[in-house]
Amino acid sequence: MDLRRSPTLGATAHGNEPITRLEHAIAAFMTDLLRQEIAATSHLIVVKVGTRVLTRDDGSLNEERIARLAEDLSAVADTGRRVVLVSSGAVGAGMGRLGLSKRPTDLATLQAVAAIGQARLIETYEGAFRRHNRHVGQVLLTAGDLDHRTSYLNVRNTLLALLEFGAIPIINENDTVAVDELLTTFGDNDRLAAMVTNLIRASLLVILSDIEGLYNGDPKDPASRLVSTVPKIDETVYEFVRDKATGLSKGGMASKLEAARLCTSGGENVIIASGRRETVVRDVLAGQPLGTLFLAQGKSVTPWKRWIGLTAQPRGKVRVDDGARKAIVEDGRSLLAIGVVELEGKFQKGDIVSVIDGEGREFARGLTNYRWEDLDRIKRLKSDQIAQVLGRLPYKAVIHRDNMAVVRGRA
Repeated sequence: MDLRRSPTLGATAHGNEPITRLEHAIAAFMTDLLRQEIAATSHLIVVKVGTRVLTRDDGSLNEERIARLAEDLSAVADTGRRVVLVSSGAVGAGMGRLGLSKRPTDLATLQAVAAIGQARLIETYEGAFRRHNRHVGQVLLTAGDLDHRTSYLNVRNTLLALLEFGAIPIINENDTVAVDELLTTFGDNDRLAAMVTNLIRASLLVILSDIEGLYNGDPKDPASRLVSTVPKIDETVYEFVRDKATGLSKGGMASKLEAARLCTSGGENVIIASGRRETVVRDVLAGQPLGTLFLAQGKSVTPWKRWIGLTAQPRGKVRVDDGARKAIVEDGRSLLAIGVVELEGKFQKGDIVSVIDGEGREFARGLTNYRWEDLDRIKRLKSDQIAQVLGRLPYKAVIHRDNMAVVRGRA
């Protein structure tokens, strides 16, 4: 029986009560089996911990919580599993080191505080893990480091080498150069954790939050219920974190859903659980029903297509007609010039571009064989007409199917 395709699980994941007590019991039993299966087969995991979990109410670093996290992860590593930690908290650590009571608001000061705090953060982790005879290795990244294939592979090789030494790689956004992460209270490290999960092909991402998981309403509302299992991230799920008045996503859970989408699209599982629980990672890996489980979608994606579809950032967009979309999604065909309708952005040959439909929804990404100027001249043309316009036929396909990944973007 494929538990991931269970209609009962699908119903409970979207906040609807099972019809009978028997169905409820069956759903709970199947969920427990599924969690135990995932726990038993997760030998390489990524754990992401956010600022709110690691800091006190005044924003300063909570060293006691880091000590408990180090104990938890060390116990997991002692079982033979390999663990990578993506950690926020540099600004909080810097505030404590400098004696600041409020988070700075201007960019230059934030970056300076983060630079000071990063040293403090890794020092705290080093001391905490050393008590359990574990080495740590600091890796500072920005999303741009993973955009280029060579540096992407270099990061992967470094992380795997650290794991071979039995060390715990501790990854953080390079806050001294990453502007967007500092100006928001959430976002980039959730995405970074998802990108790292796809990078090393970890079978499970555990996101430690300041709440228990995904709720089907405002977590502060007593009527809201924790969603145990999400078979598929769709618009119904996004509605749980959308403000009813403005229609905009709100809170840190929105970025966590995007991280979960990236991972599950690559064929990996994600669990969002409370980082306030002292043994949370051990309990998750024991198959306990904690937090919200997001199920992998289909088979694991190849490393090449993970990079194309889930990591590297597009340099432009190519709008295609319905026929081209069908050929790509349903038939696994390459994108030809005749199916191209419109272009956005000034991309070059070899850049990754988004492939979007008539309504502007991304459904694929790929490496373009043509720069934007040439593609603009040959769009809507048959392959045998390209040479007449360009004077040559360098490629029949605009994006070859081997260099394209279908992505499960939001509708």
